[in-house]
Amino acid sequence: MKKSIVKTGFVGAFALVAATAFAQNSDISKEQAEHAIETRQSIFHLQGWAMGPLGGMLKRQIEFDANLAKQSGERISHLAPMITDAFQTDTRGFDIETEALDTIWENKDDFAKKADRLVQAANELVAAAESGDQGKTLRAAAVVGKACGACHDAYRSD
Repeated sequence: MKKSIVKTGFVGAFALVAATAFAQNSDISKEQAEHAIETRQSIFHLQGWAMGPLGGMLKRQIEFDANLAKQSGERISHLAPMITDAFQTDTRGFDIETEALDTIWENKDDFAKKADRLVQAANELVAAAESGDQGKTLRAAAVVGKACGACHDAYRSD
């Protein structure tokens, strides 16, 4: 049951991203901008959910579990490519609460590189977790966290 809920969430998030991407930088309505922002926030909410167990393992709040680390890495690696798609709709100029900084659309190449780095880090985490080596897996999980943080530092308001 859990897998079908997660798959449904992934499919739903993908559908939202695809629908949002069609409104690229054209004259969009406030409703379309709100939808784009909601889509982005949904992706990041799911990524935070996937990152939770990794953070718990890194802080030694939960016991190391290579299978759970692998699952988290897989989830992040599936979600991370959606980030740049979800930001195709430029929502600057709307009075809508968001933590996204305008610099995202001013530095699209760097933003995309940071998202790609997250995908790479998540894939490296999956490989590390498959080895079962706790140290290697936790180091890879920390790299995933740093990849998330690099984007937050540059493109997310505090």
